[in-house]
Amino acid sequence: MQLTNFDRQGFLAGYWQKKPLLIRNPWADWVNPLQADELAGLALEPEIESRLILGGDTPAVEHGPLAPDRFDSLGTEDWTLLVQAVDHHVPAVADILSAFRFIPNWRIDDVMVSFAADGGGVGPHFDQYDVFLIQGSGQRKWQIGGVCDEASARKPHGDLQLLAEFEPVEEWVLDPGDMLYVPPGFSHNGVAVGSDCMTYSVGFRAPSRAELLADFAAHIAAKLPESDRYGDPALVVQSNPGEITPDALDALHAMVIEAVGDREAFIRWFGEDATVPKYPQIDWQPETPVSADTLKAGLAKGLNLVRNPASRFAFVRSSDAETFLFVDGETYACGADVAEFAQTVAAQDRILTVPEAALDLAQQLINSGALALDQP
Repeated sequence: MQLTNFDRQGFLAGYWQKKPLLIRNPWADWVNPLQADELAGLALEPEIESRLILGGDTPAVEHGPLAPDRFDSLGTEDWTLLVQAVDHHVPAVADILSAFRFIPNWRIDDVMVSFAADGGGVGPHFDQYDVFLIQGSGQRKWQIGGVCDEASARKPHGDLQLLAEFEPVEEWVLDPGDMLYVPPGFSHNGVAVGSDCMTYSVGFRAPSRAELLADFAAHIAAKLPESDRYGDPALVVQSNPGEITPDALDALHAMVIEAVGDREAFIRWFGEDATVPKYPQIDWQPETPVSADTLKAGLAKGLNLVRNPASRFAFVRSSDAETFLFVDGETYACGADVAEFAQTVAAQDRILTVPEAALDLAQQLINSGALALDQP
């Protein structure tokens, strides 16, 4: 599924993380990839994250899995069903992501799908990440307000971070295929207009500085020996024993900066951390490990390698001769003869050919559940 008549570079330069943009049906031929009853079926599954939001002055939230007969009693107004990571379960929904490959893969979170009855919505809120809101079927009215932050007043609610005050400055009604981009921090509110309102939310991850510092520091600290401690063999008598001297502070600060300033260590850690699956329970690991002969035979028959939609892939060029491939939190050091395959598998959902030198890596990824052999 691809975007047409859409200037990707112009969008990145003029709108990405800068201001909202309404894009009227930029698809070559938009077809809603999911039906309402299929989405409802996913909400019944215990391994799939879902929420049912019932409208009103104080919205009520029910977390899935939902009972099969729950939808029979909801009526025709003021409720919304939200299902996370539908792209992990429905290939046609996963295909939506191919339109957004001009943004690095490691930034993509998942595709959340919502179905709302007339008047249904989450309520005014803002997100800490970029999101594209694609109208799948029916209509939804979207309102955009000002930029918010942690200091913005919220309504008291245990499950929803709703804004206490919301003043829309722009408003549109989206039809099937229309898309609205909302940068981080911009307040917005969506309300279903009529029945059969389905919306696809393509969200993008953005680690906070606090998360990076805390997680990387914890990673480094776990590897440091107990014997790596502050020392002061050149200590001299101080005029005031209560003072922490500049020399001591310089040494202590240097210990911290040296530890977290290791760029190679950061690269390895971040590649692994950024590819940890959000939903690792979606496991493609074969019951019986695939042998090298089975892999070669499958490829010879014309089978393709396909990626587990729940797996995350990324790579870093370590040098001209080596590439680090990161898959589901693991590092695979790839030499020059495997680097091109590693870079291909990190970018494409389906791999048609596997060079001889990369067969061992492909076998490892199949047996880890990140790849599988499939018909073309």
